[in-house]
Amino acid sequence: MANRSVIPSPDELRGILARFSLPGTLLTAERFGSGHINDTFVATYDQAGTRVRYILQRVNHHVFKNVPELMENIIRVTTHIESKNSPSDSHRAPSLHKALDGLPYHQTPDGDFWRVCRFVEGARTYDVVEHPRQAYEAARAFGRFQQALADLPGGRLHETIPHFHDTPKRLENLRKAAEEDVAGRKHEVLAELEFAFSREPEVSRLLDLMAAGEIPERVTHNDTKLNNVMLDEKTGEGICVIDLDTVMPGLSLYDFGDLVRFAANTATEDEIDLAKVDVSLLIFEAIVEGYIAGAGDILTDAEWDNLVFACKLMTYEVGIRFLTDYLQGDIYFQTHHPGHNLERARNQLRLVDRIEIADGALQAIVRRCRAAR
Repeated sequence: MANRSVIPSPDELRGILARFSLPGTLLTAERFGSGHINDTFVATYDQAGTRVRYILQRVNHHVFKNVPELMENIIRVTTHIESKNSPSDSHRAPSLHKALDGLPYHQTPDGDFWRVCRFVEGARTYDVVEHPRQAYEAARAFGRFQQALADLPGGRLHETIPHFHDTPKRLENLRKAAEEDVAGRKHEVLAELEFAFSREPEVSRLLDLMAAGEIPERVTHNDTKLNNVMLDEKTGEGICVIDLDTVMPGLSLYDFGDLVRFAANTATEDEIDLAKVDVSLLIFEAIVEGYIAGAGDILTDAEWDNLVFACKLMTYEVGIRFLTDYLQGDIYFQTHHPGHNLERARNQLRLVDRIEIADGALQAIVRRCRAAR
């Protein structure tokens, strides 16, 4: 896992917050959330008798190598989305606050990058799908995100993590890890390796379609988990998409497929009883309906035709990443016990198998939803 910095003291947090143009008097600054990449705090200010909260976050520059480019992406994306929101919706977007020097971040002398955005009140995130409506609203929010950015001006965004969804490259990394076998674990995963390499002929399918001009490159979120959508606490409506660090050029199918991988698995990613792992047709249908409702008519025929395949590909990609990390000695993903990465890999590869088995039913859902538009 990437290196983490020391958590600042309360006085240090006050000093960092003082570098931003935030009105009022700072009352508290406390750790917030459970993210594994960035360090997040919530700061509460007294503004003329009203308590107003902000999110203060340290961007992990060990994972994101060029934070200024990352922040440039976020500014372009959020500015464009805000330009399309009505004034009554302005409170719903976690807009960034500039530092005193006019930049959208503050860099400390020791090299850390800090940013501040408005806290979205009256909304929350969920780590697991509790009912289909949540899946629908999350998918609709990500679909709206795609639709809003379809006409983003100003040229191509920066790639914050190059080759992030390059599945052929991920498979080559697995092949290299198996050949080197630095942790001496290859003998434990021969069945998983056979499963992974037997699907090699199709791993470049989406990239090939993009190269042929049949699938357009779009602005994509690239981390479409349920907990990256704020849902209204009262209505359950998807308010806004958050965690924009991985926003960069990509394929809409990546975002759709990864949301299905995360939300439509009938088990958690850490489940070791593989009999519990399957794809929920009910949740899948909710995601398709929500994504269509949000994205509108932007999807091409080739994108429609590959929605189900994208679910399989994204699940496969995550599975082989876990397997690669296990072979390399658990050097990237945070693990909680020995064999954790192998358990995750088996879980995801099992889900690939279940998606393949359910292909006919999943395709029928897509056709039905498309016809009902």
